[in-house]
Amino acid sequence: MDDTQITLVQSSFAKVVPIKDAAAGLFYADLFETAPHVKPLFANADMTEQGNKLMATLAVVVGGLRDLDKMVPVAQALAVKHVGYGVEAEHYGAVGASLLRTLEKGLGADFTPEVNAAWTSAYTTLSGVMIDAAYGKETLE
Repeated sequence: MDDTQITLVQSSFAKVVPIKDAAAGLFYADLFETAPHVKPLFANADMTEQGNKLMATLAVVVGGLRDLDKMVPVAQALAVKHVGYGVEAEHYGAVGASLLRTLEKGLGADFTPEVNAAWTSAYTTLSGVMIDAAYGKETLE
């Protein structure tokens, strides 16, 4: 990611923060509609609390994009933890697609092609690191 993309992600996320509860609701509604196979992973979850966790995690990640050396180990640890919840490598694609659709709905006209590309780059970078941390050794065996 370059500096311009980081700025686009951070400035667009700042516009999401005031609507974070609605954004979290949009995200999970989209995820469960487009990837119903992940819904059982949330069977026992308080979805309001889950939405708060999602938005808090996004805030940390977005805030840390300029310091990936510190962010990568956090993302790796989170990925390993999610394996215990039943998350599989292929779930990352569905989550990324739902995130982008949520941003598009929540930001409206502010979700420009450049903002989309910046978020895609950020998500691709971090999800790749997370997938490698959680599943890389299994894949190599």
